[in-house]
Amino acid sequence: MSSFAAKAAALPPDATRPADDATAALVAALRTEIAGLKARLAEAEAAADLDPLTPVSNRRAFARALRRIAAYSGRYGAPASLVYFDLDDLKAINDRHGHAVGDAALHAVAERLSRNVRESDVVGRMGGDEFAVVLAHADLRVAEAKAAALAALIERTPVQYGDVTLRLSVSYGLRQIDPSADPETLIAEADAQMFARKRTRKTRAAG
Repeated sequence: MSSFAAKAAALPPDATRPADDATAALVAALRTEIAGLKARLAEAEAAADLDPLTPVSNRRAFARALRRIAAYSGRYGAPASLVYFDLDDLKAINDRHGHAVGDAALHAVAERLSRNVRESDVVGRMGGDEFAVVLAHADLRVAEAKAAALAALIERTPVQYGDVTLRLSVSYGLRQIDPSADPETLIAEADAQMFARKRTRKTRAAG
């Protein structure tokens, strides 16, 4: 037996415990720190996908979800549709009541959309006064009915901000999702249909 082994053998059974306990404590602290870092990273990634003003996805995250649902639609032959909403007269709201009221109106639209679609659907703010919704397992007929119901729901209840009571109005356009199309192309086409419908409605109202 070597002199080192002899000395180790001569030590009391618990002589090495302080070092073992310190190592275990260090490992536990490192695991806790790593778990905290992972949680903060997940929070940061989730925040990067959120619109800064409203409780829905931002355009980048929405386009990513749209691409995923389009791929699913192409693979399994399940229809899906895109609805593009525009909050009418936001500039006039801001000019008359201030941007805080305009922001409240945008927030109300986002909440009413997100609370009244399925978990499989996706809601995003495209920027400014525009929102989009991907309706999974919905052809154009189903999407048209759902879009009309969502628009009616948004318009039914006024927004209250301080002493301002604001009735909202929205326009919308639709596009059935083509799995081979680029997400930005689908968004642009639904946006164009929304604008055409809005123009037709204004023309009829003026006439």
